[in-house]
Amino acid sequence: MNKETKLRIHITAKAALKFGSEVCVLKKREEQRLEAAQMKFLRHLPGITKLDKEKNQCIREKTGAENIVKEIKQYQEKWLQHIQRMDTNRIPKQALQYKPKGRRHTGRPRKRWRDQFHFEDTRNRNQT
Repeated sequence: MNKETKLRIHITAKAALKFGSEVCVLKKREEQRLEAAQMKFLRHLPGITKLDKEKNQCIREKTGAENIVKEIKQYQEKWLQHIQRMDTNRIPKQALQYKPKGRRHTGRPRKRWRDQFHFEDTRNRNQT
């Protein structure tokens, strides 16, 4: 199989990995698994094995691919901006602004979709 065909398959596989990612919360383990799946495919493109001990960044530079987790985060930010531009009577905007009444269950709260953007904003402010 030639390199162009492999690149087309990679684009299709990447679309399948990103499907529905605009509304899901990625946990650290899921990010690692997505990255591992992408790197396994990218290593296969030029014929590099793990025994060659090439760094992931070098492989990404050779193939011209971007980190899939970063792409998903950018995709989520675009979706958030799209929702914020919507009218208030639209269902996605209402779902984002929804605040349930009552008490939460005991234990650590689950990570919510909107929390990941708030966390990144505060982390970026501390770095500057």
